[in-house]
Amino acid sequence: MKPGGRLKLVSGVRDLQIVDRDGRKCGIADDLEFAGKPGGPLTIKAILVGPGAYSGRLARWAMWLVRRFAGTRIVRIPWSDLRGIDSMIHLSRTAEELGLTSAEKRAARILPRRGAL
Repeated sequence: MKPGGRLKLVSGVRDLQIVDRDGRKCGIADDLEFAGKPGGPLTIKAILVGPGAYSGRLARWAMWLVRRFAGTRIVRIPWSDLRGIDSMIHLSRTAEELGLTSAEKRAARILPRRGAL
């Protein structure tokens, strides 16, 4: 499917794996950002990724834990940066270009390296 094609937004995009231009898995679509005004056309502006993007989907106590350990960062992937959607969301840019590698970098600082124990 191309980004301009028809799809069911919630079931068709949210919670799908995101893959960058190089085929690297780089997150899950947590929510969508729309543009438009009441009575006018509604368009998808961006895919939202990160712990701050799913705050409305979790119980308050669970979100407290997420904020405490993962933060509230949100990465906005412009809809124009999508190459296509099938069982995954395929991007036309790299994860680094879109700022999708900060969680990996943070985890690498905290977690022991493989073979270090």
